[in-house]
Amino acid sequence: MTINMNLGNNSYDIVVERGILNKAKELLNLNRRVLVVTDSGVPQEYAQTLAKQCKDSVICVVEQGEESKSLDAFEKLLTAMLDNDFSRNDCVVAVGGGVVGDLSGFVASTYMRGVDFYNIPTTLLSQIDSSIGGKTALNFCGVKNIVGAFYQPKKVLIDPDLLKTLEKRQISNGLAEAVKMALTSDKELFEIFENEDIESNLDEIIIRSLNIKKSVVELDEKEAGLRKILNFGHTIGHGIESSEKGALYHGECVALGMLVMCGEEIRDKVKKVIEKCELYREIEFDWDEIEKAAFHDKKADGDMVTVTTVNEIGSFEMKTMKCLDVIELAKACLRG
Repeated sequence: MTINMNLGNNSYDIVVERGILNKAKELLNLNRRVLVVTDSGVPQEYAQTLAKQCKDSVICVVEQGEESKSLDAFEKLLTAMLDNDFSRNDCVVAVGGGVVGDLSGFVASTYMRGVDFYNIPTTLLSQIDSSIGGKTALNFCGVKNIVGAFYQPKKVLIDPDLLKTLEKRQISNGLAEAVKMALTSDKELFEIFENEDIESNLDEIIIRSLNIKKSVVELDEKEAGLRKILNFGHTIGHGIESSEKGALYHGECVALGMLVMCGEEIRDKVKKVIEKCELYREIEFDWDEIEKAAFHDKKADGDMVTVTTVNEIGSFEMKTMKCLDVIELAKACLRG
């Protein structure tokens, strides 16, 4: 299936097909120098399969994990491009999860003021969410995604077969973003999570999630308003993620953050779904650290923050709240 992201001059196709990695050269312009970026946790045959289809490739491997969204990794990739005489006509291809995609996209946006960028996500989280929309970023001084740019890929290839090597916890990690899309925008998708076998419906979950994000990004490419619904659950989620220092996955933190922002009438139903997806975690919360991490970033404006709330499945409301009120709401919800 091909989904077109309609952004005028920045439009591109998202192609969803099992086995598509093996025929990437039919869909991407690889007849040039290609920087293939992957990480140490991705099966190396994925990057090699792509590299064999390129005219001239350089494979660059960064360490697995959020620490690679750093200035050091950024410098490593730029140095590889300079050392191998990459020109403005060459390109960067990410073969990995969200960290690889964010880092590679930012490198592509800055090298010679911008070269072509393709994304081949290898995790469910990145296939559903981060591989499309054009957000690229690095972490800096302990603040997540604080340095970055909007830079759209030229094409995204999504191959569900690449998920077969993921551990179950990583699949759950990605499902959090699909649950997020369902809660704000797609009641029928939420009902799949409630009533159906998730694994046998995975392709439909991916495609429905992509179509939701596509429609939001097309209306608000630079996150001036509507696109903020994609941050549903992320304000408190990012705070928990930072305070836990890697002990919990992104999706597990977002799932807890979503519970906070759901109305009491639907909260039990939502909790059952995130438990079914094996996302629910009981932890000791460090509220001082969560507050510091949640609001010391681009989402807060002084002591106020705009959050997305869901009181009825499939619809949402944006509210501007005091940061302290959001923390108190989270305490009341998660302590219970």
